Amino acid sequence: MGLSISGPQWAMWRQGWRRAMAALLPQDCLLCGASSGDALLCADCTASLPRLPAALCPVCALPTHGGAICGACLKRAPHFDATLACFVYAFPVDRLVQQLKFAHRLAIADFFARALLERNLPRADLIVPVPLSARRLGERGFNQAAEIAKVLARESGIALGLEVGRRTLEAPPQSTLPWKERQKNVRGAFDCGAELSGKVLLVVDDVMTTGATLGEFARVLKDHGAAQVIACVAARAVKGSH
Repeated sequence: MGLSISGPQWAMWRQGWRRAMAALLPQDCLLCGASSGDALLCADCTASLPRLPAALCPVCALPTHGGAICGACLKRAPHFDATLACFVYAFPVDRLVQQLKFAHRLAIADFFARALLERNLPRADLIVPVPLSARRLGERGFNQAAEIAKVLARESGIALGLEVGRRTLEAPPQSTLPWKERQKNVRGAFDCGAELSGKVLLVVDDVMTTGATLGEFARVLKDHGAAQVIACVAARAVKGSH
């Protein structure tokens, strides 16, 4: 008879394993180099990360007075319905994002996912990462949005849809373009190979700047039947902070 381990027992075993590994292989804080035990960052650096305030536009997660919907979303609502975000995209969060993307520090994806989980994920049918183009995926070797999404799916129990979306258009990185050009840059960039009728989707990415990429991907998902699309991003760019 095989050994059966319940969910709580598995969680306790995994926590004990991490503690044991931390005792054997203590690590240094990625930002300051101080001892951080089994954590990616030490307590001081974690506390100093620029977090978004509580009062945010519920649609695009920009700071607003009293958490009201911002003027931009009232004037022209994006195709996504809501946004969950943790950090302001500013130093040193921007450094963490760069380390994840270009230095293969995949533990940062786990860190970002757990920060999102602390904000309480909305109920949903499917978690979908924003896809990378085939060329960029080949160059990088992984999709940072997918790495965050995997942790969110595993910890929340929400199904993971890695193959739902495809990026069909190779375009310059959004970060290289002026804000006003970004919407045009991603137009027609995505395709969807799934029937999503009535489903609520959590669409995951590392950073939201103008929201153009997430908005275009949300448009395609809704064209394939999605009832609601909620953006989940580790960091949100706020003008004047980066």
